[in-house]
Amino acid sequence: MAANPAAEALLGASTRKLQGLGPEELFPGAEAWVRLLSHALEAGQPFTEREVPLERPGLEAAVVDCTVTPVLDERRATGLVVEMVPVDRHRRLAREEQALEQGQTIHLLLRGLAHEIRNPLGGLRGAAQLLERELGDPELREYTQVIIGEADRLQALLDRLLGPRRLPHKRPVNIHEVVDRVCTLARAEAPAGVRIRRDYDPSIPEVVADPDLLIQATLNVVRNAVQAVGAEGRITVRTRVQRQVTIGQKFHRLALRLEVIDDGPGVPPELLDRIFYPMVSGRAGGTGLGLSIAQSLVQQHGGLVHCTSRPGETVMTILLPLEDSE
Repeated sequence: MAANPAAEALLGASTRKLQGLGPEELFPGAEAWVRLLSHALEAGQPFTEREVPLERPGLEAAVVDCTVTPVLDERRATGLVVEMVPVDRHRRLAREEQALEQGQTIHLLLRGLAHEIRNPLGGLRGAAQLLERELGDPELREYTQVIIGEADRLQALLDRLLGPRRLPHKRPVNIHEVVDRVCTLARAEAPAGVRIRRDYDPSIPEVVADPDLLIQATLNVVRNAVQAVGAEGRITVRTRVQRQVTIGQKFHRLALRLEVIDDGPGVPPELLDRIFYPMVSGRAGGTGLGLSIAQSLVQQHGGLVHCTSRPGETVMTILLPLEDSE
């Protein structure tokens, strides 16, 4: 068996790993499709099948259009050429491009809004401090302390909305050192009933990134998973290489795929398209800033964060280019 780079990326395995696998192993869970392949080989007749579900171990399921052409030798089929075209690729690329544009637009709006709020907020705090000095009654000073405390809280919220103000200082980074640090911090914060496991691909090369910003982005995603599972649950942090990846409108031959998988209740469908917006949260009392900041930090590295969710399994995926990362 031979597979081109696009097929390797689609199936999530190299040609060497695919060698010797039968149709049932290549296409698990698609018995009807396997029967069609066998029939094409026996009859020597080509066919096209639309919207075939493709289960991929370790990757999210895909839907493909398939064209099967027998390879004939003296009227006998000796093999098959299978062409698979992901039908959801264009929809995914459109969603990713829209997410990038919306993220940039929202960030600009927030910067403008924060600037308009910051100056009067500082004046309000300063006036409260001056008033406190003039008040002799300790009970009245309690009110000025409330004003000062709320001004500080709003200032901290503005700082979180804007995220880190410095530009990334990029250098080659071992992603597993980043994940180890994040898991250590997350375990210290998580309830005793939450288990965090790691599933690494040790062959992943270094990614060119700012380690501090990458730790913050990954920690925000893992913290979101911890909050999602509650007092008890399982979280898996998985790293893989993904080939032939388009992020936004830029093609990359290789990318890092970092997945944070939790077994919580899932993201409500009505929030799934807005989960990376600031101030959007499915949790009572949540600020909705953690994932928004993570998205912004990853985008500064030419990457993207996206989410798939169903009850019992939510997958937050960080994609970072392993080439042209500068």
